[in-house]
Amino acid sequence: MAKIGEFLVIVLVILAFLLLLGGVGIYLLVKLGKKAAVKAKEATTRLTTHVNAMGTGDAAEVERLRLDLRREVSLTRQAVEHAQREGWGLGDLPRLLADLTAQADVHDSQLGMYAQQRRVSPYVDHVTLDRLREHQAKLTAMCARIRADLLSDQVHHTSTGITDLSSRTDLEIEARRQAPAPDPLDQIDELYRRTMEERKDRP
Repeated sequence: MAKIGEFLVIVLVILAFLLLLGGVGIYLLVKLGKKAAVKAKEATTRLTTHVNAMGTGDAAEVERLRLDLRREVSLTRQAVEHAQREGWGLGDLPRLLADLTAQADVHDSQLGMYAQQRRVSPYVDHVTLDRLREHQAKLTAMCARIRADLLSDQVHHTSTGITDLSSRTDLEIEARRQAPAPDPLDQIDELYRRTMEERKDRP
């Protein structure tokens, strides 16, 4: 009877362990499924934007503005991340980039809404489109200014390194051009020759 009780306890422990593993597995699958769904939605949105940008008219122009803005923000983010990896003093620039990215996301959604409305409605809102173009120009100009400043810093750092390397090269070449140290064997030969000459000169 005791053996049957022990056997049941072992079976129950194994079942509980299997249920725990199953629960963890289901949780991970759900989490991965949500991430995959989000990524699939983002990919679909990007693909739709690219397809819509190939057309003509105001809606296609606005979709191209969206693509240009995303590219500008992405390039700027890469430049800032590179500078951070190099350990440059960036001050409040990362925070500024975060605010700029958030504003670019708002502008992107506004462009998307305008493009969608323009595709289904014949009414053209020129005032809103002009303001969207103006905002686009300001945002892309800010991105370009940030990248230009970071590139200037990078060129300065590179220039310092090149100058140091050039100085070291000059020193090394100058050291190699100096007269080599005399050969000890030649010195012994010269000393022997002088000694022999002195002996000859003696009466």
